[in-house]
Amino acid sequence: MKDKRLSMATEHVIMLIPFLSLFLLFIVIPVLLAVVLSFTDFNLVQFPSFVGLDNYIRMFLDDDVFLTAFKNTLLFALITGPISYIACLFLAWLVNELNPKVRSLFTFCLYVPSMFTGAYTVWAYVFSGDQYGFINNLFIKFGFINEPVQWLSDTAYIMPVIIIIQLWLSLGTAFLSFLAGFQGIDRQQYEAAAIDGISNRFQEFWFITVPNMGPQLLFGAVMQIGASFAAGAVGQQLLISAGTAIDGIATDNAATTIVTHMTDVGTTRMEMGYACAIAVFLFIMMLSFNHVIQAFLKRHSA
Repeated sequence: MKDKRLSMATEHVIMLIPFLSLFLLFIVIPVLLAVVLSFTDFNLVQFPSFVGLDNYIRMFLDDDVFLTAFKNTLLFALITGPISYIACLFLAWLVNELNPKVRSLFTFCLYVPSMFTGAYTVWAYVFSGDQYGFINNLFIKFGFINEPVQWLSDTAYIMPVIIIIQLWLSLGTAFLSFLAGFQGIDRQQYEAAAIDGISNRFQEFWFITVPNMGPQLLFGAVMQIGASFAAGAVGQQLLISAGTAIDGIATDNAATTIVTHMTDVGTTRMEMGYACAIAVFLFIMMLSFNHVIQAFLKRHSA
C-alpha cells in the first residue's frame, strides 16, 4: 500500500514538471530578474550598473509623471475593480436563474466583449470629437450640447470614458467563475433553508450562496484586482484608434497609468532598470490589495 502511494505521488510530480518548468521559466525567473534589475541602471546596451535605491527614490521624488500615473491607477482601480466585481457576481446570479438554452445565449453575449479586441475602433467612433461621433450627434440632436465635446482629447473626459469602456470589457473570467460556482451549489440547501426560516432571495444569497462560493469569490477578486491595476492597453489603444495620440499617451498624462508609464520608460526611453523598479512597485501594490481583499472574503465566506 505504501509503495502504491509513493508511486502515485511520483506520477503526480512527473505530471507537474511541464507546468512547473514553464511557470519557473516565464513567471518566477522574470520576476526575480526584474527585482534585481530594479536596483540597477540598465539600458539594454551596456551591462547593468548597481545604483541601489536610486530608482525607487526617483520614482517618488523626481518623476511627476509617475505620481500622476499612480493617482490615475488608484482612481481607475478603486472604481472599476469593485463595480466590475459586483457586476460580474450580480449578472452571473441572474443568468444562473435562466433555463439552460437562454443561459448559454446570455453567457455568450456577456462574455464576448472581453475577447473583442476590435472594440477600440467602435468606441473611438462612439466618442469621436466631431459632430458625426455617435455620442456628440445624439447629444446635439436632443439639445444637450451645442457643439461637439472632445471626449478623447479633453482631460476632463478621457479617464471617465476609459473607465466606462473598461467596465464594458470586464465581464470575463470572473463572470464565468461565478456562474460555475452558482451551478455547483446543491439546490437542496435552499430547500432546507426555506424550512429553517429563510424567506427571501437576499437571505438565500447572503447565508447560503456566498458561503458556498468562497473559492470562486477569491478567484474572481484576484482576477479583477489584476485587471484593474494592470490596466493600460484600453487607454492606449482607444487614443491610437481615435487618432488623438499617436503613442497612446493622452494630453497632460490624463489617462496615463503605472503600466503605460512603465511601458513608455522601458520601450521608448530604454531605461529598463527604472522600468523594472516601477514594475516591482506595482507588483507589491497588487499583492497588498489582493491580501486585504482575500482576508475580507475569507472572513465573510467562512
